[in-house]
Formats: sequence, structure tokens, C-alpha cells
Amino acid sequence: MPDHQQRIAYLLARYVDKSCSREELDELFAAIGRGDDPETLDHLLEDVWHGEHPAPDIDYEQVYQQIRPVEQPRTKVFNFRRMAVAASFALLVGVAFWMAQRRHTAKRPVLAEQAAPAVIVPGGNKAELTLADGTVVTLDSAGKQVIRQGNMAIQQHNGQLSYASQPADGSIHYNKLTTPRGGQFRLVLPDGTKVWLNSATMLRYPTAFTEKERVVELEGQGYFEVAANARQPFKVKVRNMEVQVLGTGFDIMAYRDENTINTTLLTGSIQVKEGSAAQLLRPGQQAVMNNEDHQLTVRTADIRKVTAWKNGLFVFNNMDLPAILREVARWYDVDIVYKASPGMELYGGGIGRDLQLADILALLEGNGYNHFRIEGRKVIVLP
Repeated sequence: MPDHQQRIAYLLARYVDKSCSREELDELFAAIGRGDDPETLDHLLEDVWHGEHPAPDIDYEQVYQQIRPVEQPRTKVFNFRRMAVAASFALLVGVAFWMAQRRHTAKRPVLAEQAAPAVIVPGGNKAELTLADGTVVTLDSAGKQVIRQGNMAIQQHNGQLSYASQPADGSIHYNKLTTPRGGQFRLVLPDGTKVWLNSATMLRYPTAFTEKERVVELEGQGYFEVAANARQPFKVKVRNMEVQVLGTGFDIMAYRDENTINTTLLTGSIQVKEGSAAQLLRPGQQAVMNNEDHQLTVRTADIRKVTAWKNGLFVFNNMDLPAILREVARWYDVDIVYKASPGMELYGGGIGRDLQLADILALLEGNGYNHFRIEGRKVIVLP
């Protein structure tokens, strides 16, 4: 067996034995999400399901009840049988999606009366940099250029923009980096802070941090790894909300079409403020600000779900169809049109963001509750 196949088998065995590290788990799910070596994955996963590497003992009835809340009429993990739904707790969401994808490859939605649906590919590294004087520079995944702004040089290399140093003359300008729907980009700020921007996101920031605080403004979703500087706190402003940081890794999701602004802490310490309300977060916690009543609450975060986009994955954990389709619309740059009211079923699973749109819709159609048609850059939700 080739080395990469042995590696997959090793990771699967470690997972089933509950002995794999977080890094190994990420590696396994990434391989499953990308569909590396389909034949090998198929064979190894079938071995797991059929007992060559038996999963731990599970009270299937109890697990099934846990993922089927009384308030919800149906919960689906992409057309898995009852036993497979329970078993997905042993192999988690990546395997669930992989098996579902393999099962429904033949069911890619030609989608109601459409013989040849449009091929809509996933998003990629693309953005626009708007300089302080209004100049707009287009960025993409293949670009390699040096952008001059006064006496400062801004470097683009592939999907990343870097400010290697602050202006020698101490001048401060405010730039904007904007990703479109279907785009993402990375940025290294002048202080060394690293920022990942998801699709349909804008970050406004100074070209030099010379004040008592390092302040940036975000609209959309970004993941931050803040360069530590206790003497100069880092702040992210999101409309009326403010996140203050000393040195940490965190994610902010603040799209206009979502009901909440979610701030999730991975490492370090942050304080989330909205008006007179303030919450100090510990690693693994998420602050949720309701956009209607501006109530700020704290809950335990699903870190894998929150950071999935940064790692090239979709992860849906008990999400309804509209929430899933909002993510799909931003990444594939499509509009969602409802010709039927979405059902109340919930979905769970994870898969790579590098699939074509039709593959994603095929998975969603697999449960038999939803049907779709692609018309240009519109996804029509059918009865």
C-alpha cells in the first residue's frame, strides 16, 4: 500500500481508537473533504462501517434522540440510515459527508427540466484593495506585485497581501481590503497581525499603527491572529460593537444578512462590548450579539464549525436550510430564490469548499425534502 494510503488508514484507525490528536483529526477531515484518493477512502471507510475497524459501543437510541430534538420534526445527516447517523458520531461529520457524496454522485442535480445546468465553480483568492486616494487594485490568487503607496511598498504574493513595514515618514492612510462573493484573501497588517477574510467581507485599517490603540473595522467575516503588544491594544469595530484584544486568535462573523454577530475566541483573551454591555471571553467561548434587540450573550463555541471556512471546509452542525444556503450563496456568488418554503429539518456534516455548486446541491437533495434548479447564477428552491 502506498505511503499516502497507509497514512489515511493510520489516521482512521487512530480516530476509531479515540487516540488521534487534533492535528491528526484535521488532517483526516481535510483528506476526506478534498476527496483524496477516492477508491482508497471508499475501501477504508467501508471497512470501518462493516467492522474491520469496529467503532466504539454506542447507545444508538440515545444518540439518535440527541440529534433529533423534540422541537424539530426532522434531523438529517445527508440521507444516512438511522444506524449510520449514530455511527457518524464515531467518525464525525467528515466521513458522513464523504459517504453521502459517494452515494449521490449519480444524483447530481440536472435539476428539474434542465438538461445541462450551468457549471458554477467554488470561490477562490480574489479581492480589491482600495487605497486612501481612491485607487483600486485588483488582487487574485496568481498575482505577484508590489503596490506603491507614497514611500511605502505593499507586497502581494498569490492570495496574501503584506505590509512589511510602516511608512518611514510616519504618515497614516486608511486602506480597505474587500473580498467579493466567491472570494477570500489573507492580509498581514503593518504590526504583523494576520487576518483571513471570508467572502463578501471588508476590512478597513490604517497603514501604520501610531496611536495608543490599533483599530480596524470589519464587515463580514474575518479570522485574526493578533501580534502581541500589551502597550497597544488591538480593537476590531463591527458597527456598534467592539472587540478588544491583547494577543490572541479569534473569529468574527458579522454579515448583514445574519441575525447575530458572533465573536469566537480560540486562544488568549478578548472583551466584547456593545453599548454598556461587556463580556470577557475565555478560549472556546462565543459572544453572540442579537442584531434586533442588541442583547449580548455568551455560549460554548463549536470551534470546528466556526473556523471551517478558513480551513477550506463547510461544516454544518444542526443548521437549517436557509442558513446553509446563505453560506453557499456567498461562496459561489449566487442568489437564492425560494419558490417553496424551506422545511424545518436540520443538517449536519462537513465537506471541502472546492466542489462545484451542483455537487453541494446534490447532497442537499439527497434527503428527499428539498429540490433545486440552477438558472444562471440563481439557485431556485423548489417544492
